[in-house]
Amino acid sequence: MLPESSRESSRPGPWPAAIIVAATIAAYHNSFSVPFVFDDGLAIVENPTLRQLWPPWAAFSPPSGQGLTVEGRPLLNFSLALNYAIGGASPRGYHVVNLIIHALAALTLFGLVRRTLSALNAPRATSGAFAIALLWAVHPLQTESVTYVVQRTESLMGLLYLLTIYCFARSVAPAAGRGSDPPPRSAVWSTLAVLACALGMATKEVMASAPLMVLLFDRTFVAGSFQAAWRQRRRFYLGLAATWLLLGLLVLAAGNRGGTIGASAGVAWWQYALCQSRAVIHYLQLALWPDPLIFDYGADFVTLRQIAPSALLLAVLLALTAFALWRRPALGFLGAWFFVILAPTSSVVGGTRQMLAEHRMYLSLAAVVVLVVFGAHAWLGRRAGWWFAVLAVALGATTIRRNHDYRTELALYTDTAAKRPDNAYARYNLGKALAEAGHLDEAIAHDRAAVRLRPDLVGAHYNLANALTAAGRLPEAVASYEAALRLQPGYAKAHYNLGNLLLSRGEKTAAFEHFHAAVALDPQHLEARTNLGGVALELGRLEEAQAQLERVVHAQPDSVEAHFGLGNVFLLRERWAEAAREFETVLRLRPDLALARERLELARSHR
Repeated sequence: MLPESSRESSRPGPWPAAIIVAATIAAYHNSFSVPFVFDDGLAIVENPTLRQLWPPWAAFSPPSGQGLTVEGRPLLNFSLALNYAIGGASPRGYHVVNLIIHALAALTLFGLVRRTLSALNAPRATSGAFAIALLWAVHPLQTESVTYVVQRTESLMGLLYLLTIYCFARSVAPAAGRGSDPPPRSAVWSTLAVLACALGMATKEVMASAPLMVLLFDRTFVAGSFQAAWRQRRRFYLGLAATWLLLGLLVLAAGNRGGTIGASAGVAWWQYALCQSRAVIHYLQLALWPDPLIFDYGADFVTLRQIAPSALLLAVLLALTAFALWRRPALGFLGAWFFVILAPTSSVVGGTRQMLAEHRMYLSLAAVVVLVVFGAHAWLGRRAGWWFAVLAVALGATTIRRNHDYRTELALYTDTAAKRPDNAYARYNLGKALAEAGHLDEAIAHDRAAVRLRPDLVGAHYNLANALTAAGRLPEAVASYEAALRLQPGYAKAHYNLGNLLLSRGEKTAAFEHFHAAVALDPQHLEARTNLGGVALELGRLEEAQAQLERVVHAQPDSVEAHFGLGNVFLLRERWAEAAREFETVLRLRPDLALARERLELARSHR
């Protein structure tokens, strides 16, 4: 337990917290208008589990098997469902919540660092903790975790990680005016630490290291040894360890996250480890000099020769951390904080995407900032405060500028492709954004570049086909859709789009086959089912047409196309009363549809 003499004699007052929050808001004020980007669409806009809060288990049961960011992370999914309940699919509310989470994490970091510095009898504990939390909060390397909505998984996990250690620190701190902490108060804080840890496990798998870091914090700053920590707080550590059971169940339920992680992703562990040797050093570089910041690094594989310098430097840093843990525990704790938190995503468990991702540095960045602040204090003394102020302004301004890159998907991917021209993913996403903006020639050029860089990238072929279709280059579009389907025969959207294209060329039988495939792959694809019914009608397959269109009107009673098609089926089958009923429904929905009125009169004339 921390001795009373190690604590500061007075509370810091409200000004550090107020400045940290104000600076964080200032740095991210232009993030509120940022649209949903990349995975936000699938994880939020198209996520059916966000649509209701009751019964609650629906929102705590994110989709699985699709490789979405929310998979296996029920607390993240529930937080997004709360946002949806309040503001629907408007991005602004999600950005506000992301900023609140980040500000709370910064305040928790401030409280944790201040208590730790006080325990070490460090001078200017409040000002040092303030500088650390402020610089961490406004650092532009944090933008991906704050401005990119679905990466709330990183910032929310980070907040809960910090709360776990902060609550532990409170549980062992003496009460004001007493020589020891009353057991009930300590038990409350210990319980809160375990609860925060469990919630973090339900947010992101990186939380797996939290119990270990609490134990290391205890050994370094409280108990003095692992044995003493275990002896004094065995029950508490058993409680923390129990949260691994929750994480294990969630990981088992998520599986390989739609084939995007682990061996099933097609990336050997050693390939991923080689890349991460360079990635970790790159993260350190960005922590010290945050430029260039890149939204999507792509699938960046490297050879042993390419990573040799980085691997050597990484080995030296790991050796220094191990030595410091032995001889300089406080310094070793910082090294462990950096490496242990990065380990789950930057070690050997690979995936086909996100070989490097800046959001992974969200918590690890704190260790680098602490070293910079202490180094500046040692070098500059009291003058360091002015330099911290200048640095905070510079970092905040860079964050504002970086947020500007997120203003549209077109701007974000233009920036990404310019910085990573050999990234096929950036190229095809830029092509998609250009096509949506009507710049078809540029879109086609980037889509072709993506196909050239990664011939096996299904999305690049699909986007190229869409752009070629919009440009009226139909034979080329057919070839691109077929290329996408050769790579992924179960691509329902590609079948649907190709069916539409073939139908426009009068190839009804081929179109029927692709609409049928789309419906078989995605039974809820009502547009494909409507078109399937329509083509079946034109091919004279009336029973098939009736079956498909009746399913559409059952699921979507206001579908004019389905009711109109069904009316035509009944006309051809001479079921006049039913035909009249369908055309009456069409006219109720679309009173101006003259052809429906003619068909209605025809049906009535035969009754």
